[in-house]
Amino acid sequence: MQIDDKLLARLESLAMIEVPEEKKESIKAELGEIVNFVENLNSLEVEGLEATFTTLEGKTPMREDAPMNDEEIPALILKHAPQSAENYFIVPKIIE
Repeated sequence: MQIDDKLLARLESLAMIEVPEEKKESIKAELGEIVNFVENLNSLEVEGLEATFTTLEGKTPMREDAPMNDEEIPALILKHAPQSAENYFIVPKIIE
């Protein structure tokens, strides 16, 4: 699969990032290599092979669902937020 300018622009839009003009060609080449590598997986013959790992048989270990009320946790989390007030994140309005 070839990554062209149109696809790169769409990926920039979806990821909400802006790739500098001087890096666009190298990014397109790197993304193309990644996609080609993943496409190689389609050529593997896996019919009849048994899965070597699954969480269905061994099940995921469960922990006790015990509520906690630690006043420091919201403060610790919100400390990293660009904006917060009254234990809530403040985010820009995106829908009119």
